[in-house]
Amino acid sequence: MDDALRRIGIRRLPGIIRHIIVGKRIAAKPGIVIRLAFQAPASVESVTHGKVNMPEDIRNRPSINHTDVTALNFVRSSTPYVLRRHFRQGLRSHIMEILNPSDLEIERSGTMIDGIKWFPKAVPRRMFRIFRSRLKTLDNALTEIGRVKIVERYLAPDFIATSTECIVDYRGPEGWDLILCGFQEYVEGEIIDPWTILDAADLMPALYNTFRPAKKAIFPSKDEWVQAVRQNSARFICRIKKMITETGHIPDLAGAGNLIITGNGGVKLVDINNISRIAFDSTINLDEKGYPVCDKSVEALALIEKKILGRPVDMDEEIYKRFLNPDRRDAVKTKEALFWKMMASD
Repeated sequence: MDDALRRIGIRRLPGIIRHIIVGKRIAAKPGIVIRLAFQAPASVESVTHGKVNMPEDIRNRPSINHTDVTALNFVRSSTPYVLRRHFRQGLRSHIMEILNPSDLEIERSGTMIDGIKWFPKAVPRRMFRIFRSRLKTLDNALTEIGRVKIVERYLAPDFIATSTECIVDYRGPEGWDLILCGFQEYVEGEIIDPWTILDAADLMPALYNTFRPAKKAIFPSKDEWVQAVRQNSARFICRIKKMITETGHIPDLAGAGNLIITGNGGVKLVDINNISRIAFDSTINLDEKGYPVCDKSVEALALIEKKILGRPVDMDEEIYKRFLNPDRRDAVKTKEALFWKMMASD
């Protein structure tokens, strides 16, 4: 366990969350930290420590910064870290980098290496996620965490950025509410974009070239690196398909930045906030924002096979035969267009 986790806030959390349990204690599953208030405490001051309600719900904010996070009633004001908005923040979560102040100072002021001044980007110790979706009941929150644990069971540790999930009682402008948060492993690498216009012949060399120039030590040849990526991707795809078959769930593979390829040829899922049920019928399931994430994730899986593995998609395979047939894809495109129209109007 690294220094960030030794400087404990509470129960494996890196000096950020104030306390875990308020009111009634319930058993936590491994990897899940739970802090609940089944009713507002007798003394609000005992929980908020003098912090006032935010005028706007944190989940509705388009973006947040360090001051916004430390103003939350469940976050320590005196955290030893700096929290910075991550550029891959999505629709469903605020994503904050947890940075050491010393690393951030080097990023801003630079450091001399072999007579040359460099400005290395501060590397997060962890990622802090605040889930935007409303959790009406404790069961809703536990169901959401349960989906994360399903995905971890099939993909961890090699193919997912693992996360410690927390349920916190948030004091917002309308009173007390539950929020799901997570402390997630940071994965450094490049985005795998299934929707890229590049095909397998061009995509793999382009990805290789993004890593090769930055390496001073011996680095694998292009052929060796591509082989490693394809071997890891094949294992990732097999585990996703096994998850679909055995549990009826699929993670969001369609979003930009949801999959990362690492310098050593590894593949990791970093977005765990939109895990959907998958059913082999004519229903096109939509997420809470109206996006056909299940169908688009199956389509993304097929594109990964085609563009990363460099092999044709077997349209006789059950999942592709059902989800990628022309009539269904046309219906999915219609629903996707409605989603983007709604997003543009918001």
